[in-house]
Order: sequence, then C-alpha cells, then structure tokens
Amino acid sequence: MTITGESLITNMFRIGTLACVGALTLTGCFASGSASGDAENRARVAMLQPPRSGLSQFSDDAFKLSRWSTAETLVNLDDLGDAQPGLATAWNRVDERTWSFDIRPDVKFHNGVPLDSAAVVTALTAATTAAPKPRILDGVELTVTDTDDDTVEVATEDVDPLVPQRLSSPQLAILAPEAYSAGGSNPIGTGTGPFVLTAVDGTSSATLDRNENYWGENAKLSGIDVDFVPDGTARAAALRNGTADVVEAIPVSQAANIDQALVHEVPMPRTNTLYLNTARGVFADPAMRAAARESVDKDRLVEQVYEGRADSANGLLGPALPWAADRPSRTETPVGDAAGKTITLATFTDRAELPEVAVLLQQELEAKGFVVNQVVREYQFIETDALSGTFDAFVLSRATVLDSGDPVAYLYSDFACEGSFNISQFCDPQVDSALANASAAEPGDDRRAAILDAEKLILEKDAAVPMLHERVVQGESEGITDVARDPRERTLITNHTTFE
Repeated sequence: MTITGESLITNMFRIGTLACVGALTLTGCFASGSASGDAENRARVAMLQPPRSGLSQFSDDAFKLSRWSTAETLVNLDDLGDAQPGLATAWNRVDERTWSFDIRPDVKFHNGVPLDSAAVVTALTAATTAAPKPRILDGVELTVTDTDDDTVEVATEDVDPLVPQRLSSPQLAILAPEAYSAGGSNPIGTGTGPFVLTAVDGTSSATLDRNENYWGENAKLSGIDVDFVPDGTARAAALRNGTADVVEAIPVSQAANIDQALVHEVPMPRTNTLYLNTARGVFADPAMRAAARESVDKDRLVEQVYEGRADSANGLLGPALPWAADRPSRTETPVGDAAGKTITLATFTDRAELPEVAVLLQQELEAKGFVVNQVVREYQFIETDALSGTFDAFVLSRATVLDSGDPVAYLYSDFACEGSFNISQFCDPQVDSALANASAAEPGDDRRAAILDAEKLILEKDAAVPMLHERVVQGESEGITDVARDPRERTLITNHTTFE
C-alpha cells in the first residue's frame, strides 16, 4: 500500500497564546474557562473540519455559521423537512415561477443596520452570482427583487416547488450588505443570529459573543469559543479531559473510551460512498465498476470499522429517510475480470473512520484482482484533486439532504452532468432527465417516487457504491444542556444552550 500526503494525525488547536506541539499532546490544548461555574458562561466547541473557504457562506463553511447560530436564513426546516418561518414570517406562491416573502420586522444585523428587503436582495443576488455558486443553486436560475421595504419576490427560470426549502440552506443566509462589498462574503459582525462572530484565526479558531440585540430570545450563553480539530483522537480526548464542552463527530473507535453519559448517537442522512471515476481510467469500463461494487463487503465495514454504529447501505439514501426503503428493484451490470487492473483509491483523514474504510476496501478490491495504490490526505489538500478526477476511486462520507431537506440537490450535485460536486465525473442524459423530473415534482409521494427512480438509474450505472449510513457520535460535557442534535448538521449551539 502506498500512502502519500500528510500524517494521519494532525494538530490544529490552540492553548491561549501557545501552540500545542506534537500530534499526541492531547491535554490542555483548548481555550480555557467554560465550566458551569465560569462567570462568562462560554461554551468551548471542538469542530471537525477547519474552514475550507475562509468561512464564505457560499461554500460548505456556511454550515459552521449556522451551527454557531450567527447567520440566519429566510426559512427554517422542522424535523420533517417542512418549511417554517425564519427571517421571513410568511410566503405565498404568486405563480408557478414566482414566490413572495414577507421580511421579519425589527431585525438588525450585528453591525446595527436594519434588515429590509434591499438587504435580502443584495444577499441572495450575491449568492446567485458567486463563482462557484452555492451547491443549493445547482441547476437553478433565480432572481430576487424587492416589491417594497418589507417584501421580496423570488423568481425562478423553471418551475421549482422547493423554493422555500432552498432558501433554508445556510449557503443562502442573509448577511448585512457590507459583507458582500469586497466580493465573496464576510460573516464577521454581519449576521443576525443570537451570537456575533467577532474573530477568526485562520483555520485554527473562532470567537463568538452573545448578540445583546437579538430579535428573538437572547442566548443564555455569553459566548462560544471554537477550535478546529481535524484529529479525532484529540477531539475525543478533549471531551474526556474536560477541555471542550461540545465535540463534533467523535470517532467510533474512540467512543468506547468515553463515559457513555457524554456521548450521543445522532442518526444521520449521511452515506459512506465509494465514488468511481466513470470518465477515464479503469472504471470508465462499466464491467470494472461492477467488479468494484461486488468487491465491497458492507457488513464487514459496519462491524469492523464502525463497531456496529452504522447501517449497511442498500442505496444512496438511508434510514434517515424511511420512505427510501421502498425503492424499486434494479438491474445490475455484469461483473468483469479485474485481474491486474491498477487503480488509485483515495480518501481523507478528517473523518477518522475513512482511512480505516480505505484499508479494508483495498484488501477487498485486491481480493477481486485489482492492484491498488492508496492516497490519504487532509480534506483541504485533496478536494481539488478529487473533483478534477485525479483518482480512480474516492471514499467520501456524504450528507444526502444537507441543503434543502430534500435529496434532489445532493443527487444533482453529485451525479448530474453539470453537478458541482461530481467526483465520479458522471454524465448520463437519462439520469439528467430523471433528476429534472424529480426536481419539478411537487413535494409528497410523487416527488419521492421520482427521487427513487433517479437513484435507481445512478446505481445501475455504478457511478457510486453506497456502503453504509452513518450515525454521528456527538460529545457533550456534563452540565451543558440544550445542545442541538441535528441530523442535518445545521444547528449545534443555540440560544437555549447553557450550563446547569
């Protein structure tokens, strides 16, 4: 096995003004002072991934802003994925392609500027013209106009029944107009949420303070101190040692070493998937993709890597969407002879289980006859190569309803010809047509059936091999309460979070 790139253990956390040295220095590496008796009442949070794009809301960094309750959207989603009021109090459908939204009154951005329809137009227009545009807008042409100070109209080029759900995406959060003055977006001091982002130290840390002028119920915490800690062993140690109050994504391998009262399994709409390069190399041959699919022992991965804290995958959509279990049967491509076929299998270290998955996959692929070289790096150093099709196969933990609460956006992003996250380099007119049908369908049974039809076509082409559906282990220190346990990974620290 050939492993290139960075060490599997990296340090990206701080201790006051001193940097921790050595990847195994696991104590004392977090900002101090958030025990329940602390006068400042601040929560210390260990996050999984550092910012990838300088906390631009148009990237996946937007979900950090949402989890810190600093940036807010016009629409929120309830547990069922139905649209609920946010910075918009109400909306109605003017015609097939136009929606009207009433803007919440008496809201101020963190810089003191009032929220009005002009600010909403500025924010959403910036999103539509961003390069690359937010994933939630893949395949969507959207224009926004203000009809008066308190109302905006959102028009789409095509009929889109999910406009309210799209506007719930953290990538379409509404920041103050000054956030967009230099291109991109700058969330420092420009949100509307119960916490104000006051400082960001590159990919190391972030600081937030309570917004004393919040339009809703003021936060119970006085602030949040965030450290970005890609190394899962360090995150787990922080919870054990009491140097973090909330810890994202504790590795399954570490969960057994922690007081079980502090760990909470959250079922996730997240699928551990093997993406296969359909455009060039060995897996341009459908028979070789079928051979890779047949190599994967899903149950072995669940038991040996995830210690049973996951579900074997029958499709791209997992048990977080119970209706997906009624998927139609599919035809499988005949398996070819893989003997002597050399492939490069890649993944990243930020999710600690993925390198272990890659090791077992290598064994299984080699048992089928493939010759496997492996590349493992930190995500920020491998994403560009993955998206450009550098590798033959790529292991990714992928959220399937992250954006709109509806999986069409994920399927389009990953498997449409023009999808912005198409690691498989996959392009099939029949799949594009099925995705278009699903996108146009009204919410309900018809839309769900159309989604499963598109999934069926993708799986029949073996563009990706779904392996397992994850349950994320979230850590919470003794004494902290009302931390959100959100399958969509949108909320974490809220205005209700506090210490007993």
